[in-house]
Amino acid sequence: MSNEAVQPFQRIVQDVRDKLRSGELTAGAKLPTTRELADTYGVAPGTVQRALAELRTAGLIYSHQGRGSYISEAAGDSGQDAVTRAIKALESQVADLSARLEKLERRPDG
Repeated sequence: MSNEAVQPFQRIVQDVRDKLRSGELTAGAKLPTTRELADTYGVAPGTVQRALAELRTAGLIYSHQGRGSYISEAAGDSGQDAVTRAIKALESQVADLSARLEKLERRPDG
C-alpha cells in the first residue's frame, strides 16, 4: 500500500506498530508529546490525537492526563501485535485439541 493511500493518522499508527515490532519502542516507553508528533509527521494535533486514540483502542498505549502516552505492557510482548498474539493462542488451542483427538482415537472400543 502506498503512502498516498494511507490516511495521515494511519501512518502514525503504522509507524508506532513498526517500532514495536523492531524493538525500538518497548513496554513503558513514553511517546513524544502530541505537538512533537505533529511536527515530526507534519500533521495537525487533531490527527495525532486520532492516531493515539486508535493505538489506545488497540491496547498498544495508555495515556495519563498531563503526563503523556506510554507503550502498554501488552504491546511490549516481544513486539507482537494483537493479531500475532491471537494467532499464537489459536495455535495453542489447536495443538491441545489435536492431542485430545489423538488420545480418543487410540482408545480401544467398548
